[in-house]
Amino acid sequence: IGTNVKLLLDRPDGVYCFRERKGRVYYVSEKILLLASMVNPEKLTSIGTCFGKFTKSGKFRLHITALYHLAPYVQHKIWVKPSAEQQFLYGHHISKSGLSRITENTPQYQGVVIFSTNNIPL
Repeated sequence: IGTNVKLLLDRPDGVYCFRERKGRVYYVSEKILLLASMVNPEKLTSIGTCFGKFTKSGKFRLHITALYHLAPYVQHKIWVKPSAEQQFLYGHHISKSGLSRITENTPQYQGVVIFSTNNIPL
């Protein structure tokens, strides 16, 4: 999402932040974070939305729960036709004929977010 990460943290409905707990990264409102500080850390299982986790080798893997928050701010998007949408959801590749449109100047091998023609992130 590049420089749009500022928009993700300073939202009109409040200030949000990222917190790491037990190898997982959570996206949480600072108001909820203050309330959660009163809970015993051993009994706290989760806080906010899980964005992803760090693997044992130290790589970060995004979870599907982050898609709702990241989709409005991504720089490179691809929209697929309804005929190719089902194939993509089953794990197949998208052919050129299945593309509805793509953002301009998207480099090759760039990470993108896939949308349906109704602007629903897939």
